Amino acid sequence: MTSTPPDPTLVRFDGPWRHFDVRANGLRFHAVETQRFVADRPLVLLLHGFGEVWWSWRHQLEALTEAGYRAVAVDLRGYGDSDKPPRGYDGWTLAGDTNALVRALGHTSATLVGHADGGLVCWATATLHPAVVERVAVLSSPHPRALKRGVLFNSEERSAFLPLFLHNQLPRLGERRLTRADGAFIEEYFRERSGPAWQQSPDFAETIARNRLAIQIPGVAHCSLEYRRWAFRSQFRNDGRRFMDLMDKRLPIPILAVRGHDDEYILDSVMVQSRHWAADMDYRIIPDTGHFAHQEAPGEFNALLLQLLGR
Repeated sequence: MTSTPPDPTLVRFDGPWRHFDVRANGLRFHAVETQRFVADRPLVLLLHGFGEVWWSWRHQLEALTEAGYRAVAVDLRGYGDSDKPPRGYDGWTLAGDTNALVRALGHTSATLVGHADGGLVCWATATLHPAVVERVAVLSSPHPRALKRGVLFNSEERSAFLPLFLHNQLPRLGERRLTRADGAFIEEYFRERSGPAWQQSPDFAETIARNRLAIQIPGVAHCSLEYRRWAFRSQFRNDGRRFMDLMDKRLPIPILAVRGHDDEYILDSVMVQSRHWAADMDYRIIPDTGHFAHQEAPGEFNALLLQLLGR
């Protein structure tokens, strides 16, 4: 690991990728697609989860391009080589980022795919900017109202979700936890939440090394925690209540919801409750995987994703 803070451009990993910048919603976003991209194909926009960068979607970028889509993965606001503003980690702004990204990439609409925090952005964008969203696939990411209900009324979900969530609210202590020992927290986080089979693979070791590097980029630890700090603070403020009121809308578009069978962080019952806000939701469970099923079993997840896109 490095003893000095890494440069943000180090997440522009070598490979069969095209790295480029997109200006949207007043920020510069780092975006990635395969070198074989075709710009006028249907757009699939991929949004990573907590503690990661675009690399989370390496398996999907290749598969989607092969299937005839334009797949673009981005570093979310505050992550990787994207801009890291001090604010803008609320649901409205994040949905605005995604809406603007679709248009800045030259498209009028897209399929959104999101994992964990990125999935919550998908739910918000589909609700607040419905004209730009054709379909949604979310992975280990229940509807925000379903997650809130689960934490409030399901003791098992509360025990799984709240300890780390509440610890991350502490100023400076949360940032130190993420960056100590060259990002060792990231490896602990992945090992606690992924299945054992993936942990024995070279792909897992490479993923850990790259995400440990990325969390040490100046500003990333703070920005990544701001997503969760807004989610907490907003529960006690009018803006949070207004956001949840706006999210209380049933989406008419096709939605694929996926969960790893062994995910102990987001429980089956909470994913099922998301049906209340999705008129056309296909819920699937991938066996022998945890919180990162799109990386642990990319073949199975890609097959489900292509089924959604073929509808």
